[in-house]
Amino acid sequence: MRRIRLTSGLGFYGDNWHPVLAAIERGEVDYVCSDHLAELTLAILQKDRTKDPAAGYARDLIPMLTHLWPAASARGVKFVFNAGGLNPHGAAEALQKLFAEKQWRARIAVVTGDDVLQHIDRFRVSGEALQHMESGASIEAIREQLIFANAYLGAQPIAQALAQGADIVITGRVADAALFLGPLLHEFAWDANDWSRIAQGVVAGHCLECSGQGSGGNFGAADVWQRIPDLAHIGFPIADVGSDGEVVLCKSPGSGGSINFHTVRQQLLYEVHDPKAYVTPDVVLDMSELELKDLGNDRVRVSGAIGSAAPDQLKIVAGYRNGWMGHIVIGFCWPDALKKAHAAIDTISLMMQEQGIHPDELCTEFLGRNAFLGPHATVMQDDALNEIWLRMAIRTTNKKHADAFPRLFPWLALSGPPFMGGFHGIPVASQLIGVWPTRVSRRLVEEQVSIDVFETF
Repeated sequence: MRRIRLTSGLGFYGDNWHPVLAAIERGEVDYVCSDHLAELTLAILQKDRTKDPAAGYARDLIPMLTHLWPAASARGVKFVFNAGGLNPHGAAEALQKLFAEKQWRARIAVVTGDDVLQHIDRFRVSGEALQHMESGASIEAIREQLIFANAYLGAQPIAQALAQGADIVITGRVADAALFLGPLLHEFAWDANDWSRIAQGVVAGHCLECSGQGSGGNFGAADVWQRIPDLAHIGFPIADVGSDGEVVLCKSPGSGGSINFHTVRQQLLYEVHDPKAYVTPDVVLDMSELELKDLGNDRVRVSGAIGSAAPDQLKIVAGYRNGWMGHIVIGFCWPDALKKAHAAIDTISLMMQEQGIHPDELCTEFLGRNAFLGPHATVMQDDALNEIWLRMAIRTTNKKHADAFPRLFPWLALSGPPFMGGFHGIPVASQLIGVWPTRVSRRLVEEQVSIDVFETF
């Protein structure tokens, strides 16, 4: 039975690519599939594109390939990246420039069609509601503020790009697991309706899409995470996949981290709302019958995925201008650290009233006490706290108010409650981008998808 080995590239924009080299050199992999786009990364790339129209892609693509390509090309390893972000052709042009400078040869394919901003009105005329997936709100409220809108494409365009001989495939927004499923569809020529095999391919991708998290990084089990070995040299997970869909997870020999029953099941459930109906563009995956068999020596077999027909709609993540933020962080120490912070809040709140700063939203939190858990935080003995970092932030449609807010704080250093020293924050307002998740008929999106192929010399 023929087998293909895939490994994780990055798990997010800014991740570490050094473990990928170990997989290339020692893991006998055929493909590196790199996920640069977390849910909010497009908002970051939009800010880049606002400053420079040639930007909008994940810039770590270039140093990553500079580091990895010599070893990969010598072994015939191919790459699939969603680093194109909001500007896949810009990413390809930057890559072509790099390869020209280095005199490296490759065939680069660019998948586009996920950018649907210019089609929003056409979608609505076609009867698409484009309501907010969670609140049900009408998109009409933010239509004029939209600055990007990208659909989650599936794996088929990636498979088609590879069929055209691509060594490197660059996409914009695709579903995370599709990065890994695409090479499997290409290599094994699975039937488009072979839902069980496609479901197994999505399982493989889902286990790999978060880089080191799939091999024991960020492992949450109490009193167990300390025993994950050598995180400094963690090995990103590798999926050894057979043409029948069998998946065996492993990592490169001699690397750190751990592949075992517990680390794999944690990653399987990551960001999954309904394990019996995990909706992707390529298949609806039922994980309820999955069997994980720990084979020892950092190897786990995953089998039993159940798949049903792909959905008729694709998810869209859209971004819109959502006002301005002003924020500041200020520290207070024992004794009475929390009381000092509350006194500062009272003082700043009064000053905001007197200066006519009335934000749409005010966030107040105490770092180290409740910033992560909010009202669910365990009540602590406040008098025993050694230090408190108070963070206050406002959201407002008035940029002048957002600019003014951080300037309310510095005088507290000498004229407020006893102060520990040091302010942290952005001295000028930061524009906020809201996220609008919605769905649209896949037919309306997929008819716009295209693949362009370039040769480097």
